Amino acid sequence: MVNILICDDERDIVAALKIYLEAEGYHTAVAYNGSEAVQVLTENPDIQLVLMDIMMPVMDGITAMLKIREQSNIPVILLTAKGEDSDKILGLNIGADDYITKPFNPVEVIARVRSQLRRYMTLGGGKEPEKDVMTAGGVVLDDRKKQVTVDGDPVALTPTEYEILKLLMQHKGTVLSPKAIYENVWGGNPYGAESTVAVHIRHLREKIEIDPAEPRYVKVVWARGYTFEG
Repeated sequence: MVNILICDDERDIVAALKIYLEAEGYHTAVAYNGSEAVQVLTENPDIQLVLMDIMMPVMDGITAMLKIREQSNIPVILLTAKGEDSDKILGLNIGADDYITKPFNPVEVIARVRSQLRRYMTLGGGKEPEKDVMTAGGVVLDDRKKQVTVDGDPVALTPTEYEILKLLMQHKGTVLSPKAIYENVWGGNPYGAESTVAVHIRHLREKIEIDPAEPRYVKVVWARGYTFEG
């Protein structure tokens, strides 16, 4: 049974999401502010994904996101209002995996949840596909163990960051557009792909590059996209 935490101060939204998710066979837990969400996660380590609003009383979603990332790399999907573009980018910068804009379509919610869970479950265990270890320069990605090391040191990546790195290394030397990266990693409609991918690339660089401003591995090709060089 997959366990999902829903956090929003609007109880009608929590109730609606609970109905959508449980109809798909997921088990849900609920919270109504960021502080409650952090407490629920601490008390329930079996939760595998969080759907969380940004604007909430007591503790907002951004602050809660920071606290969650101190203890867990589980997927977090932010729920945002249309005018909260800066908050979306900030959320992605500090470790959110995706966002859904209100008012949302139930079909989109389920699709994004499935996409994030699929990557998380693959990284978290179960049967590991027999694939070669990919090496480029000092970066080693072992897809059998779902581990990444840089110059011999382990690097903790979120599921989304891992999938982006894996995609780039699989196509080393090839320029991939933000749209192509989004479609391969997130799936679905690549609306807003450029800014979403850019934030995750920046976060990935901070973890694998000695100097993110002068990257050795993940490089931008102006007006075209990103490429991985070993």
